[in-house]
Amino acid sequence: MGSSGAIIAAIYNRYVKDRPDPQKLDSKGMVELKNNMAELESFYHGTSSGIDPLNAYMKYPLLFSGNGEVEKASIHLPAKNPEFAVFLVNTGLKRETGPLVNVFLERAKNKDAGGIDVEHLIGLTNQAIHSIIKGANGNFFQSLQGLSNYQFRHFEPMIPQGFRQLWKEGIDNNHYFMKLCGSGGGGFLLGFTDDFPGVRHKMEKKGLEVIPVYMHQMA
Repeated sequence: MGSSGAIIAAIYNRYVKDRPDPQKLDSKGMVELKNNMAELESFYHGTSSGIDPLNAYMKYPLLFSGNGEVEKASIHLPAKNPEFAVFLVNTGLKRETGPLVNVFLERAKNKDAGGIDVEHLIGLTNQAIHSIIKGANGNFFQSLQGLSNYQFRHFEPMIPQGFRQLWKEGIDNNHYFMKLCGSGGGGFLLGFTDDFPGVRHKMEKKGLEVIPVYMHQMA
């Protein structure tokens, strides 16, 4: 059916009585809601942070601070470029979250032996986030390139085999950058580009479904 976070948000919106209005929630209310949704989403994974369903329910960019607080965030994507877009690529493949989460956890334990360096990954992600908030678009793409390249090198089980070359071409040509959605392994891949018409044409020629989720004209 898709993202467990989106499903939980939809169930919460449909069946919970006296549910809070997303527009009226303060930081404390969002933290409480996140914790409630974490209990619901744990049905799928065993554990959950509650972040994904909260994001889906709020329908607004959220910033999660290190001290546990949550706040709405203003983002400044490069809207001056009319060909900039954030998009999804449909792999057409089913996936199972649990086994790939276990792969991630095992590799994170062995970062010194070529595994996943979680702190480095967090640093790359935070750079991209801070660049969006500050409107530093050059740094944003530089951070995305680093993040995309790191996932390509260290998350190979999570990237479907038939999409690894497509992923690498984007990095090599500086044309687009891709990252995983959730655990990867199938489902959708997330992409960023400042030449969406060209990227969409390239991928659709390969028979891929490309879905824009943010474009200049949407801003």
